[in-house]
This record gives sequence, C-alpha cells and structure tokens, in this order.
Amino acid sequence: MKKVLLIGKMNSVVKEINQFLSQYFHVQLCSENANVLEGMVKIVHPDLVLISLIGAYGIDTSIFYLLSDQHAHIPVLTIGTKEESDRFFKYYENIQFENLIRPVENTVIMEAVCRRLGMDGKAVAEKAAAEKRDTAVKKRILAVDDNGTALRTMKAMLEDHYDVAVAISGAQAMTSIGKQRPDLILLDYEMPVCDGRMTLEMIRADEEMKDIPVIFLTAVNDRDNIEAVLKLKPAGYFLKPPVKERLIAEIDKVLNT
Repeated sequence: MKKVLLIGKMNSVVKEINQFLSQYFHVQLCSENANVLEGMVKIVHPDLVLISLIGAYGIDTSIFYLLSDQHAHIPVLTIGTKEESDRFFKYYENIQFENLIRPVENTVIMEAVCRRLGMDGKAVAEKAAAEKRDTAVKKRILAVDDNGTALRTMKAMLEDHYDVAVAISGAQAMTSIGKQRPDLILLDYEMPVCDGRMTLEMIRADEEMKDIPVIFLTAVNDRDNIEAVLKLKPAGYFLKPPVKERLIAEIDKVLNT
C-alpha cells in the first residue's frame, strides 16, 4: 500500500480527508513543522506528501523548501481555498507541487493522488474494496521512540498485524493521539526532554486518553529501573529490542482483555 504523509492543522476537513484516503493508502499525519517533517520523512518514506493549507496561516513555510531541496523526488499535493493557495503559491512554484482549490470532493483528491503516483484510481478503489471485505479492521498501534531506527524496526515488525502509527517524541505522541486515538501505545521509557513517565502522566491526565493501554519499552535492564517502570502500572513492559512473537502476543493479550 502506498504511503501518504498528510500535513496540516487537525480540523474537520483534514479529519475527513484522512478518513477517506485511509481506505486506499497508508496515511500518516504530521504537524506543520519542518523539523518534525524531516524526521517523519526519514521514518515513513512517503510516496506522496499532501499538505492542507486550510487555516494554516502560521504554517512553517520552510517545509516547502525542505521538500523541494531535499526530497524533490516526492510528489506534493496542496489543498486550500484560492485565497490560501495564493498566499503560499510563491513557496512552491515547480512541477513537484500541484495545488487543488477548495471546495473539492474527496474523490477528486483521491484521483489526484493516484495520478501523481502513476496509479489507476479505479483499480486502487476496487482493490481496497476487496481487502475491506476480506480482512477485519486492524487495531491501531502508536509506537513512540526518539530513535528512528528503532521506530522503523517496530513498524516493520508489527504492520502485518496492526495499523501502525509512529511518533518521535512524547510531544508528537500527544498530537498524534489527539488526531487519531490508538487502541494501544508502545512507549519508550528513556527519551530526552519528555520521557516515557512524563508522557504517560500526560496521557492519564487527559479524560479522553487516560484509558488507552500503554506498554513500556526500556533498554535499561536493572532492578531499580524495572521497579520504577512497574510503579507506573503500565499494561506491560518489554526490554529492548523486543522479540517479535512475544510482543505481538502481549499486545493481543492486552487488547483482548
């Protein structure tokens, strides 16, 4: 399945676009920050970037330069009203970028994505419909780790069984959870600035997030560290790197409890 990185403020339009395109592509949400985008591109390796200009007057315009200078091979679609598009047009005047003017139907967006990816839209829709009939809806797992290599490994390990989203910091994890609630979170305990403990505290402090089960991943194998982890009463914990079969078994156990 092709990967689409969807950048934009989380509003009703972006939620609708995400929900619609997720039927046909693996969609990963990303905030409008160049540093976050750079990290996400390295982790996700998107086939296409979709930027929502809707209400994005404070958008970090350096994302356009980042995409054109360092990732010119990735096709980019932008979506906005004529006013919004005119405001940002000077930042992306080359063939890598294509702009869709709102109002625009989701089917038109999907057709544009397929065209930029060199795909037959009808065939993509038929395949998605067949897969929907043949498979149950996958549970959504959010993996949080400041190590990009660890995230890529985790995603490859789990994506055949779950819908896997990734975040490279506690702060980005909170943003991701707010945009699309996961069924379970795999959380690195040792992270800079906002570590696993702080992230878990923020999750539990939010009424809408507090019941999401969290499994800690820790690289430190000593008694004091393990006791500190267990005092937080997570749904489970694993030493890094986790064994694939054991981790999947534990996730299934927690999700089915």
